[in-house]
Formats: sequence, structure tokens, C-alpha cells
Amino acid sequence: MNPETVLPIGDVELCVQTAGDPGDPAILLIHGAAASMVGWEEELCDRLAAGRRYVIRYDQRDTGRSTVSPGGHPTYDLRDLARDALGIVDALSLDTVHVVGRSMSGGTALILAVDHPDRVETVTFLSTTTGDDGLPGPTPAFLAAADAPAPALDDHAAWVEHTVAVIRAYDGGSTLFDEVHVRRLVEIDLARATDPSAANHHFAIATPGPVRGGFGDIAVPALVVHGELDPVFPLPHAHALRDAIPGARLVVLEGAGHELPPARWDEFTAALLEHTAPRGPR
Repeated sequence: MNPETVLPIGDVELCVQTAGDPGDPAILLIHGAAASMVGWEEELCDRLAAGRRYVIRYDQRDTGRSTVSPGGHPTYDLRDLARDALGIVDALSLDTVHVVGRSMSGGTALILAVDHPDRVETVTFLSTTTGDDGLPGPTPAFLAAADAPAPALDDHAAWVEHTVAVIRAYDGGSTLFDEVHVRRLVEIDLARATDPSAANHHFAIATPGPVRGGFGDIAVPALVVHGELDPVFPLPHAHALRDAIPGARLVVLEGAGHELPPARWDEFTAALLEHTAPRGPR
């Protein structure tokens, strides 16, 4: 991957990293709530780049090395995060990108696809939801783990254990959970974060949708990827999302939870490369 760079985007600074040739089709990877770019792992990005894609990952506000909200109070919402994403596309001098929105950032991807269809070639929703009433809620086991109080930031060992336990809960009891692998990522994430606790601001922001419609108004090709055992948005959320988007395709990752384990990278990479393959004029 190329070195990280911090770009001025509007009134914030965002840490961005790319892989591959800028002349290849560009994939913009947007992670979910409280997650930095580290969650889009380098090896995964390199695999996509090897498939002739220009891969972009970045720290959203309040994560990693990007701007942290002053005073501990976020003053932005989901539409601001979508504007951040467009700002990165502009800063990299790209006309269009293939957008991948993960978990909370499925909402960001929706805003981009509906309100800015001229900038979006395709959209992919990973581990996310329509948010419709009547869909099953998170599992009790996940809620119990997610609600566990975080330790003090100055207790590094305790913070690592807490974060690993939360990620284990996101995996929903999947046998694909690799604690050694996850622990290494947590250590990397903590080492580069300006303020690890600031990432929780994402859970406090407003999440307005697009101004021009909803999932039924997506006119670009759409892919839905979802873990079979997702404890946050159980599998019916994926079926509802596929059904809500005209012509959407669903790929279910067998044995996976809310996370994207390395054991399922082959399936994810193959699906995303196929989905983002160059097409003729729209």
C-alpha cells in the first residue's frame, strides 16, 4: 500500500491510504461506526489492488489519525460523513468511484448512491440494514457484550482485552473468529489513534438519509454482502436490503458474523471484483 496521507477535506483533516494504480477502477471503502481504516486490512486491500482496482481506505472523523471532535462533542451527522467521502474523491481527482459501505456506513453509501449518482459507479452494502421496523434486533449475547463498560484509556492491557471481547461479540459466535489476528489489529489501531475513545462519537450522531429518496431509488448496480451469523443485523436484514434495491444481488458469507474474517476474503474479493468490473456506458 502507499503511505498514509492526511488530506484537508472541508473543515476537517482525514487520513487516507491507497493501493493500486490510480488509472484502474476506484473502490472507496467506508468502514462502520467506531472503526478506523485498519478494519479494511492491508492484505485485503492488496488483494483487491491485485485485481486491477485502485483501493481507497480512510479514517473517518473521530477515528485513527483523522480530526477528533473538539470538546468531545460531535457536531456532524451522516450527511457530513457522506460529504467527507465525496471530498476524498475530489481530492484524489477521481470522477467516479465504486462505493462500499459497511455497517453504519451503509447509510453513507445510500446517500452517495441516491444523492450523487453521477459520482458512483456501483454500490456495495456490507453487514448493514434497511432499518425497517419488524426486522429482528441484535442478539441478547451481542447486546450484553456491547454494553460492557470500557476500561480507562491509560490501562492499555484492559483496553485491548475489552476491544477484543467486543469484536468477538460482533462475530456472533462464529468459529471463524481468530483471536490472535484480531488482537494484532487492535494493537495496531490503538497505536495509531489520536484518541481511541473518540470513535464512540459515531454512536451519538444523527443519521439522516438521502434527500432524493431511499433504497428503491438506487439506479446504480448494487451488491449486498452479509454474514450468515450476523448478531447485529441478523440475516433477514440482508434479504430485506436486497429486496428493497432494484436488481440487487445478495452474497451470504457462510459462517461469518458482522465482521469480515480472513477466511471469507476469497468470497468477498471475488464478488466485489466481479461487481466492480468495467461496464459499458450507463
